[in-house]
This record gives sequence, structure tokens and C-alpha cells, in this order.
Amino acid sequence: MVKIKNLSIILSILSLFCFLFSYYILLSSTGTIKPAINQSRQHKSIHAVQESHPPIDRHHIITSHQPYAILLPDWEVLILLPPHAFSAYAHSKMMCQFQNNAISAAFFSGIIPSSGRTSFRCILPKPLHRIRPFLSPRLISTSITPDSSSNGSEEPQFDSYSAPEMMRWTRLVYDAVATPEDVIIFAKGLNKRSGTNLPVSDVECVYLSVADGRAATYAAINAAQEVFRCPHPTSKDFNFLNSSSVVRVSLAIATNETPIPTLATYSPPCAPVKNTKMTNQSLICACTMVFNVAKFLREWVIYHASIGVEKFFLYDNGSEDELGPTVSQLLGEGYDVSSYYWPWPKTQEAGFSHCAAVNEQTCQWMAFIDVDEFVFSPAWAASHQPNRSMLASLVELIGRKVGQIMIDCNEFGPSGHRTHPKNGVTQGYTCRRKSKERHKSIVQLGSVDPSLVNSVHHFKLKDGFETKRLPSVQINHYKYQVWEEFRMKFRRRVSTYVVDWKDKLNLNSKDRAPGLGFEPVEPDGWAYKFCEENDTLLRDMTRQWFGTEESDRRFKMKWERT
Repeated sequence: MVKIKNLSIILSILSLFCFLFSYYILLSSTGTIKPAINQSRQHKSIHAVQESHPPIDRHHIITSHQPYAILLPDWEVLILLPPHAFSAYAHSKMMCQFQNNAISAAFFSGIIPSSGRTSFRCILPKPLHRIRPFLSPRLISTSITPDSSSNGSEEPQFDSYSAPEMMRWTRLVYDAVATPEDVIIFAKGLNKRSGTNLPVSDVECVYLSVADGRAATYAAINAAQEVFRCPHPTSKDFNFLNSSSVVRVSLAIATNETPIPTLATYSPPCAPVKNTKMTNQSLICACTMVFNVAKFLREWVIYHASIGVEKFFLYDNGSEDELGPTVSQLLGEGYDVSSYYWPWPKTQEAGFSHCAAVNEQTCQWMAFIDVDEFVFSPAWAASHQPNRSMLASLVELIGRKVGQIMIDCNEFGPSGHRTHPKNGVTQGYTCRRKSKERHKSIVQLGSVDPSLVNSVHHFKLKDGFETKRLPSVQINHYKYQVWEEFRMKFRRRVSTYVVDWKDKLNLNSKDRAPGLGFEPVEPDGWAYKFCEENDTLLRDMTRQWFGTEESDRRFKMKWERT
């Protein structure tokens, strides 16, 4: 009798084991759907000055219906409003109200393309730098002062109990793009050093329901720099997560199942069609990251459009000048220029990766050059007028295996100027260093490696493609301009892996200016530095192409504002 009873118990245990094993196999066949996290779990704070960042709970993902704030470098705060909320703030001057009712001016910064959220920037007041935690500020009108509630206003004081902590820029998923094949996720804080990447096997892609914290987890496909490629969730998983909520996408390290904070929302691609190219695909486009370049933009666009660039993509890194009106004016004149708001600091490599990925069907070749860089061949000087086939001839004559054209740079100095030359950089800066420095590239987008790895100057290519250097072409890089312009570089370097000018690191790097210190203080004799050889070839050619000589022997250039 005892033996029968023991046998019954053993059979019951085996049946339970088989059931659990079958259930595990069913879940692992797609992604892994995980139930909502127990809402009683406490959120672990992410502090601004800590090097280690405690993880957040899966359910602690900001909803799409509330504003939230990100603490950026240099104590800048980026506030993102709910989609379509800008009208409530459009006609008022705004302030950020922080804990202890401290305030600072808030300025409209732009609209995030992927989410439709309006953003404002303000500065965290210095007295709050040492107070923890860093709480998200409220955006208020300047017509309401923090103590107005004592004068009968209905505007309440800052509520420290309900204000969430600010998200930290040092560890954050900040954007995502759904392609027909996969999802590209952009994240700060995982791969912190150039050339050192997490093993892709350590990275998980996490799709989260904002409403209840349910999550579907998949293995990442690629992980390099700040770019991570993930599979789309299955339709079954997506419908399950999206049934009553927005779906966000994040990343997690396999050894730590909690995902990092995320701003990115997942939406399936509109047209999942593989390997199709637009019939009106442009041959050559240009992509660049910009900050306060409105005064230079017309010259750069008009020149490059005349030699064959068909479309211009500007990644706006939080410009505070007249970029918008300048782009609108160029559009009105027939130039195909678009501005993409990209407020994320020190993300130039990721911005170029984004540009390469989203424009592969739009452009065959992309020139990744800055607004102070001009592609030029001395042979073009024999032409009395520019020709839009000039750049096309470069890419059409190379072999089919060439996926990238590398062009060396000549670096020009201030050339004796103390103020910005009104008729353009090509006209004012005519003295340069003798030796060529660095290079930039024109890249065939279809040849770019799926990792999208780049060093700003060039991309990693797929197997079977090669890079070719063209000695017959050069880039005039107007790098060392008058001090009032050059000192703006001290604000922040845009490259992820290049140290800022004020950081006392990598002192011998070619990314530094020879003889320049760590503070924005004009060196003696700056106006005549980096002048080793006079070079007026591009100046003379562009005067012939775009200039009208006036009575005082001054040339009025096509790009000058009337």
C-alpha cells in the first residue's frame, strides 16, 4: 500500500514537471512575456553624481500623458511635454520651477520627431546642485511667480512629494527607429569607450507596456557604440502589450533583468517591404550635425547643391539661432533641405548612424561633412560655371566594390580676420596649414555594415566592399575661424568618444587645436595662427561662379542676404 502511494506521488511530480517544461518551451519560442511587476516594489533612485546607476523597475516607465525631465551635462534640463501639448505654452514666456521653488528661464528647444513631444530647456539653479534627489521641475508661465499663491493665485507651490526624479542622461534609451527588418535602438551609457562594446549575447531587447509593466524580451541582434539592433516583437506579443497601453522599448543587460530608463516608443513599421528602392532615389545627399550654424548654412548649401548634392539632412543639436527661418528660406529658393531635431548631447556617431539607416532608400550616396567643410577639386577651377555632375562623376567612375570615398582635408586658419567675413568662409579664410589633416567620407549607404559603426570620419563597411581614397579631390575645412566663432566649440564636443575641450585628457589628440589650452581664452596672435600657405583656389573659383563684382572691388556673393 505504501509503495502504491509513493508511486502516485512520484507520478504527480513528473506530470507537474512535464507541464512546466512545456510551458517554458512555449514562452521561449517567441519572446518572453513577463507579467506586471508587483506595484509595491520600491523604485530605486538614479542619482546625478553616482557612477553606478541603480536599475529602475519595469513598471517605472514614464507614461505618454505626462511631462518629464532629463538632466543633461552642464546642469541643463530638457523637459519633454506630452504630445500635442505645445499650444498651451505657445504664447507665454516660460520658467522652470524646481524644488524649494527655485526658478530659471525656460526656452523652447524643438519637437522630438519620433514622439511628437515638445521640448524646453532650462538650467538647474546652482543652489540645487548638491541637493538629492534631483526632482523634475514644473513648467510655468512667467506671469505666475512662485509665491503667487499667497496673492490669491490658484498656482500651487512646488510639490516635492509628487514630483518624479529627473532621468539621467548618462544611462538612457533616447530614440528608436523601426525598419522593415528590425528595430534600431539608440542608448547612452552601455558602450562607454570607443572600440569596446558589450557582447551582443549580453544584451536583451525589452518591449514594455506603459500601463501595467508587462514585458516581452528578445535577444539583441547587434550591439555597437550607442546603436543596438533588435527583432520586432511578434504580432501576438505586440497585440498583448499594446491592448490598452503605449509600448516602450528599452534594453537590459542579460545579467540584470531590469531595463534601463527609456524615452523610446515602439510602433511597427508602416510599410514592411524588403529590398525595394525608391524610383526617385537621389544619387548624392549630405548629412551633418549642426548647432548655431545659420550664418554659414546658405553658403554651404548653395555651393554643394551646385556641384551635385541633391538633398541636405541637418541634425539640429539644439540650435538657438535662426536655423528654422534659414532652412525655410532655402526651401523657398528650391533647395531640398530638412532639419531633424536631435537634442541629445555628444551623440554625433549615433546621429550619423540614424541618418544612414533612415535614408538608405532615399539616397544612394551620403556625404558626411560639417558645415565648415567644402568638397573641392582643383580641376573644377577650369569651369566657368558649376555643374551638378561634378560630384556624380566621382562616384560613377569608381568600381562597384567601392562603398566609401575618403577625402583628405586642408585646415584653414583665421587668415588675419578678427570678425566673421560677411561674404562667407570661402572668401575670407585663405591661409592654411601645409599638411593635410584627417579626412571625411562620401558613403554608399547600401554598403554600410549593419552595426552602423562609424568614427564620424568614416563608416565600417559590409564584407566585400572597400574604401578608396581620391587624391584628386580635397575638403577645404575652415576649422580655425575668428575667435568669436571658434570659442563656441568650448561649449561641448558633439562626438561621443572625443573629450571636450575643457577636459585635460588626450593632450596630443588631432582633435585638439595645437597650442590651445583648456579654457575659452583667446591665445596671443590667434588671428594669424595656422597660416603656413596661402590658398585662394576655392575663393577665386566661387567668385567666378557665384559672385558679382561691385565698384569697390568687393564681390557680392549669391548666398549673402540682401
